[in-house]
Amino acid sequence: MTWEEIRCHFPHQWLLLEAMEAYSEAGKRIVKQLSVLNTFSDSVTAMKAYAKLHHEMPTREFLVFHTDREQLDIQERSWLGLRGNHEN
Repeated sequence: MTWEEIRCHFPHQWLLLEAMEAYSEAGKRIVKQLSVLNTFSDSVTAMKAYAKLHHEMPTREFLVFHTDREQLDIQERSWLGLRGNHEN
């Protein structure tokens, strides 16, 4: 679904989403297709669900947004440092 379609189907809600089709452009993430994984009444519960899924499936692209937001404005972040346990 597109963000516009999702906003119509899920008004005034926090959503846990998965980006199904996305690309990077000029330091932003452009998301063309999304899948709604769950709805929430508050951001804290939505972020806890996000953290659990991200921990279980770190290669998939999950997002949390409120449908009152008209546009998805997703700035890309550069992560510095090492992740996980590395053997030397």
